[in-house]
Amino acid sequence: MGEAKRRAKQQTACERFSRPMKPARFDLYALGARMSLTRVMSRELTHWSDEDERVLGLVFQDTTDWDYGWILMARDRLGRFRCVDVDASIASERAATERVRARIARAIAEGDIVALGHQDDETNYATDVLAVPVGTDPATLHPFFCILTDAPSRHPSRSVFKEIGPWLAPTDPHFVSEFQFKQFDQRLWEMYLWAAFRELRFDVTQPEAPDFLCKGPGFTFTVEATTVGPSKDGVLADHPDPQTPEEMETFLAHYMPMKFGSSLRSKLNKKDKDGRSYWERGGAGDKPFLIAVADFHIPGGTTGVGSMTYTHSALWPYLYGHRVEWEIVEGQLVVRAVRGDVHAYKGKTVETGFFDLPGAENISAILFSNAGTLAKFDRMGIAAGFEAKGYTYIRRGFRFDPQPNAVRPLPFAERIDRPDYVEYWADELQVFHNPNAKHPLHEDIFSGVTQHFLVASADEV
Repeated sequence: MGEAKRRAKQQTACERFSRPMKPARFDLYALGARMSLTRVMSRELTHWSDEDERVLGLVFQDTTDWDYGWILMARDRLGRFRCVDVDASIASERAATERVRARIARAIAEGDIVALGHQDDETNYATDVLAVPVGTDPATLHPFFCILTDAPSRHPSRSVFKEIGPWLAPTDPHFVSEFQFKQFDQRLWEMYLWAAFRELRFDVTQPEAPDFLCKGPGFTFTVEATTVGPSKDGVLADHPDPQTPEEMETFLAHYMPMKFGSSLRSKLNKKDKDGRSYWERGGAGDKPFLIAVADFHIPGGTTGVGSMTYTHSALWPYLYGHRVEWEIVEGQLVVRAVRGDVHAYKGKTVETGFFDLPGAENISAILFSNAGTLAKFDRMGIAAGFEAKGYTYIRRGFRFDPQPNAVRPLPFAERIDRPDYVEYWADELQVFHNPNAKHPLHEDIFSGVTQHFLVASADEV
């Protein structure tokens, strides 16, 4: 009877001091904490926290011997949730759950949560991308940064930056100031990539160049990030405003490939003071090297076609030097790859086929996403439960149609401020593999992500 009373008392304490936690919220808090080996060594089962989310708990199953364990996490001196206690080799999930909830209750009862989180390896200060230097003239800040910090509806994205900022360790000392003042889009793209890589369970460091060194069990690769920006002079500065299907086709077949090509060729040809290309730097010279590109060539909402609305469909024809033609024959969709020649706009021409350029064999793949935006950070914050009160959030767009004869995407519109909404950082990420790569990127590394390959076919013309 004494044991029964003890267990009942323990259960009451657990229920009082701990509660289940939404996986998306735990994922945001723990985004920088998981090591790459965890994706092959364990399977996460349930997530827990105290009432005020000062400590977090995780119950997992070991995928080697299939027993169970738990982890307790608390914030370190930089504000990052990290492991402070762990137990394993537990016979059942129920027992592991009881123990982690008891450990949360004990942490709260003991009271010194700050000391609990200390790791003794923290740097002197955390990266805070939202903290503006004292005395800054607001008029000098980037207008999009002002929207992020001032608009009440941007509370979800501010909550995300608060969590991921302390994990960032860019070698570039100007990273934060560039995000706040002059290069908002470029640095936002890099932070999106960091979050997507961490979600995919890569160990990520940020060397001087390229921007990312990613590692996992059995693989290493580097990534240089770039963006398509507005042209300030030349014929491309005259941005088209397509109004008809024919004008849109010309825009995507010629103007946008030139824009993508300019950014990609710049990275392909750039060398440092010692004559080294990007793929020869970053500690992985004999490993796959990737370029990650995003389109910010014109702000959305302005007159004309904004970035990312349609322009992703202009990237792959330029990369592979092919376009696709299709027709319905006897009720079946028939497609064929047609080799391209040049992209031409107002007298300017650019050869198609980026992967066929001299030196491009050193680029293993191109990464692309049309979601490295504030809207993405808002949605991830909302999915984690950080929605702004008094606002309704609706997402509209197009999704892949899996029907065999489909030639158009499916339009959709959905509320994202509902309790069951789920989204992931890498959902919109796409990988375009280089068929000529010196160091091919294994497709399993980006398992679950949309990947593209050029496969030789007898129908190619």
